[in-house]
Amino acid sequence: MAVGLGPLSTLHPVPGFELGIASAGIKRPGRKDVVVMRCAEGSSVAGVFTLNAFCAAPVILAKKRVLGSVRYLLTNTGNANAGTGEPGLLNAQRTCSALAKLAGVDESAVLPFSTGVIGEPLPVEKIEGALQAALDNLSEANWADAATGIMTTDTLPKGASRQFVHDGVTVTVTGISKGAGMIKPNMATMLGYIATDAKVAQAVLQDLLRDAANKSFNRITIDGDTSTNDCCMLIATGRAALPEITQASGDLFAKLKEAVFSVCMDVAQAIVRDGEGATKFVTVQVNGGATHQECLDVGYAVAHSPLIKTALFASDPNWGRILAAVGRAGVAQLDVSLIDVFLGEVCIASRGCRAASYTEEQGSAVMAEEEITIRIELGRGSCSETIWTTDLSHEYVKINAEYRT
Repeated sequence: MAVGLGPLSTLHPVPGFELGIASAGIKRPGRKDVVVMRCAEGSSVAGVFTLNAFCAAPVILAKKRVLGSVRYLLTNTGNANAGTGEPGLLNAQRTCSALAKLAGVDESAVLPFSTGVIGEPLPVEKIEGALQAALDNLSEANWADAATGIMTTDTLPKGASRQFVHDGVTVTVTGISKGAGMIKPNMATMLGYIATDAKVAQAVLQDLLRDAANKSFNRITIDGDTSTNDCCMLIATGRAALPEITQASGDLFAKLKEAVFSVCMDVAQAIVRDGEGATKFVTVQVNGGATHQECLDVGYAVAHSPLIKTALFASDPNWGRILAAVGRAGVAQLDVSLIDVFLGEVCIASRGCRAASYTEEQGSAVMAEEEITIRIELGRGSCSETIWTTDLSHEYVKINAEYRT
């Protein structure tokens, strides 16, 4: 039911970054559910991770190791290895150790990632049994297969790629992500992997990823639930014949930043478009805030409202629900007489009440579309924020009611 999301576009290989896919049969026999990624020696690696206090064992381990010399990323689907305590941490270490032994690297050079059902023991033996096949499958051209390999309830793989030229040298940025439910990231997405062949100092790379995530992955929500396993990684292999980027300035950095932001935005919005049971892709734009935080508070109050989301599903322009959500967003000293609300280009409420020019037919026409913009003008200042979300359908309830069956 993905909204406006088609087949993957061309995902350009990134020199120095390889991906291999194999089947461990974690949840279903024969399913490609293990992905190994290899970074060229000397690569810089940055990561952003979930802020959920019940973060999964692989997240704990990856956060400890990300600042070291990273050579391999190991991902499994079908099992989150979250809520599993000390045994879960030992299991994550065991899978990393098995891959490190096969690859001939130190165990600390392997970062683990998991996604799937929470609270069940990680099937270590199944994963170990698939590692050699994944290593044998390593190729710089395997981005599309890897995008499929990290899927769970996703209906389509998600990826994006950009290239730019600097001093006659082509630089590539390619990324993939997965996620369709339990999406209200507080750092990134469910899982995201982005690589470039630019050479970037680790501190600069980390700041770049954090900024990109804040403007993309941290501005999407499907159901308001922040996952225990959210991780997004940015790898710079340094294979492009260009000087190292050591500070966040200059033409080369500006071009790289634009490409990374663009890839992040594409794969983040793809998660929303493929939201579980989604029939609408909804942009919530809040302008005129006194602070960015109050714009976000208003935006999320609207995006998370079950009443608004079900009205979106029904194509019902029940604009009173939007006013109610704005009013309960917790904005201090909110003057409702200054607020205007739009559905697309149609003004539905002005100065805190129904717009004189508004008709139900206008609202119904906008709500019948697959892609809808809700714009809220607060009239308090110059700050703006945008959030992307979905409607709430019968299918979402069905998918999550049957998730473990």
